[in-house]
Amino acid sequence: MRKNDRFSGIQIALHWAVFILLIITYATIELRGLAPRGTLARQIVIGTHFSCGFAILLLMVARLFYKMKYATPPIEPPNPRWQRYLANLTHALIYALFLVLPVLGVASRYWRGNDWALFGIGMPVAAPANPELARTLIDLHETLAPLGYWLIGLHAAAALFHHYFMRDNTLLRMMPARRDRPSA
Repeated sequence: MRKNDRFSGIQIALHWAVFILLIITYATIELRGLAPRGTLARQIVIGTHFSCGFAILLLMVARLFYKMKYATPPIEPPNPRWQRYLANLTHALIYALFLVLPVLGVASRYWRGNDWALFGIGMPVAAPANPELARTLIDLHETLAPLGYWLIGLHAAAALFHHYFMRDNTLLRMMPARRDRPSA
């Protein structure tokens, strides 16, 4: 593939970094029940969830910046208009979800009024606390979060479908570049 046929190296790195952080974020919340409440293990699991979620927010903002800075490389051969529409809709939903979820999570922690941390650093809390607003925000966070499984699954399935069945460059545009090894 030529250089203009793929996303920029920064965009590719951000994409895969967000993917790894999403795995950790979802895994920590799904597995939190293995660590009993009130234990150090539980604090570490929850702290990891909060920190990775916040890192996702930062990386998604960076991704938006680079999405505006660089043109999207073309899919070859070109897809029908309806597929481009669905791809754009799915990407918009992914961006919206993974910007909104961390904002809801951080805001709920702030308004809850209890001590909490990101990357081991204590974060500010509201004074006075608003537990009712915090509960509403976390309920919305917990309602929207499962959509991530569906959107990530749809996104991955579409990329694999394009690669193996449509035989276009959709997936290859976001794969890290291969480096040729020097011959011995």
